Parts: sequence; C-alpha cells; structure tokens
Amino acid sequence: MVRLRWALALAATLFAAQALATTGLAQDFPSRPVRVIVPFGAGGPADVTARQIGSILQESFGQPFVIENRTGAGGVIGTQEAVKSPPDGYTLLMMSNTQTANESLVPQRKYELMRDLAPIAPVNSSDLVIVIHPSVPAKTLQEFIALAKSQPGKLNYASSGQGTPYHMAGELFKAMAGIDLVHVPYRNSGEARSGVIGGQVQMMIDAVPAMAPNVTGNQVRALATTGKTRSTVLPNAPTVIEAGIAGYEATIWLGLMAPAATPKAIIDKINAAVNAAVKRPDVVKLWTQQGAVPMSMTPEEFDKFLRGDIVKWAEVVKKFDKPQ
Repeated sequence: MVRLRWALALAATLFAAQALATTGLAQDFPSRPVRVIVPFGAGGPADVTARQIGSILQESFGQPFVIENRTGAGGVIGTQEAVKSPPDGYTLLMMSNTQTANESLVPQRKYELMRDLAPIAPVNSSDLVIVIHPSVPAKTLQEFIALAKSQPGKLNYASSGQGTPYHMAGELFKAMAGIDLVHVPYRNSGEARSGVIGGQVQMMIDAVPAMAPNVTGNQVRALATTGKTRSTVLPNAPTVIEAGIAGYEATIWLGLMAPAATPKAIIDKINAAVNAAVKRPDVVKLWTQQGAVPMSMTPEEFDKFLRGDIVKWAEVVKKFDKPQ
C-alpha cells in the first residue's frame, strides 16, 4: 500500500511538473523565428494569405514568421515537410481543402492528415470563378457546356495540381455538367493562371481574389462563380447554380496546422492570435474587397471541420475517376 501511494504521488508530481513545463513553453513562445510552410506556389491564395497572417502574427509575437514555399505533388511535398518537423510550434503548415481531398485522392502519401498534424485554426474562405480564354466562342456557361459537348475531350482546363480545390471543382463541374474536359495540372496556380491567360488551355476554375484582376483586365472571360450567392467582387458573373447547374458549390478555404504532439498550450496561443487577426477591421475590409471571408474556430472545432471535409471530398472523388 505504501509503495502504491508513493507511486501515485510520484506520478502526480511528474504530471504537475510536465504541465508547468508546457505552460512555461507556451509563455515563452515564440522566442525565435517561426517557419510557415506553404505547400503551394508564390502568388496564389495560400501564399498571399500566409504572408498577410504572418505579418500580423509577427506584430503580435515580436518574432518573424518566415514563409517558405515547398511546392509539388499537389501539396503533398510541403505537407510531408511539415509532418517531419519538430513538434515545438516553430513549424506551421498553411493548408487548404487540397489536404483534405488528398486523403482519398493520394493513397500513396506517407502521412495521414489527422494523425500526423494538429489543427490550429482556419483562416478564410473564397468562392471560385470559372474563366475561359477570350478566344473560346462562348459568352455564357451554358454556351461553354454546349461547346464542350460538341467536342468531347477536345477542350482543356488548368489547375495547380492534383487534389487542389481547382482540380476538384473542375472534376465536380465535369460530372454535374456531363462534359468531357481534359485536366492539365500545372506545378502551381500562377503557372495555371498563365496557361489560361496565354490561351494554352481553354478554361480554369480559380479563386476569386487571385483571378478577379485578370477578369477586370479582360485577359479572361468570367462565366460563373461557385458560391451560393454572387460574388461582391465579380457581381456581373452569375453563380453556377443560376447558370443552370443546380446544387453546384465549390470554395477554397485556408487554415493552419502544426506537427502532431505540438503542446496544446502553444496550439491554443497561436489559435487565439489567428482568431484575433482575422477579426481585425482592416483585415476584414481587405479580404471583403478581395472576395475572401474570415473564418474563426477553436482547435477542436477546426478538428471537427477537417474530419467532415475529408468525408465530403471522399464522396466527391467517387463521382469521377482518379487522375492518372
């Protein structure tokens, strides 16, 4: 009995010491620069948003938040880099629904999202816009669908890679419209955007904040946006639902995760700072002008959101063949 009491007392002491150590780590965090891995190309929504949030967090914490673009394999390479990093809060991952889609699209990846990474917070979401090169003889979405049906397998659409929101939105559009388009994956969204602007591909579905300047500059023609309501940035473009495809909806959202086993106190500290950042009036105004909507959740709420999104995209993947 004495030994049992001694063991229980020792365990309680160790637990208390560990709790104090974790609390101390959180209080001191960050004491050096924080790396934010963006597994997508420079200039895209994830990169731009990471730099915006990183700048605010740098103000809040007094330490640099260094953005590091690690592109390739539809976000898998950068995600894998984050998974392998020490779980100390000094490596974060800016991720999107690319990662939740990859759970069913990329079975050969060397990680599991919800096992190997810890949710911190979502950041924002944006509607997408379906655009075509001006040379394509279609003025409306229905005209483009009719053109695609008359030339099955002859028209191409660009994306920033397998599993990205642009690819998933394109495949969902193909399935619901009953058309055959050829997917042309680029290395990043900037190259994909250049592909449709240059006429190498006929169509792209891109984030409104990224593509809107090209629409207003008449470099591409906007056929429809993918939200439930019209975009305030591109109000003249109907929604896909208005254009005749009932039930179609696709967005891109962005969020932060950290390597699994990152102390909960540090996760909570970053979460609080991110939630404060996305509620700042200047940030809300900027994102509203760009067509992005702030998102705010606790780590637990974001965990539930991610698990639901994994299930959602797994169901969508069943509607079309996996890319080769």
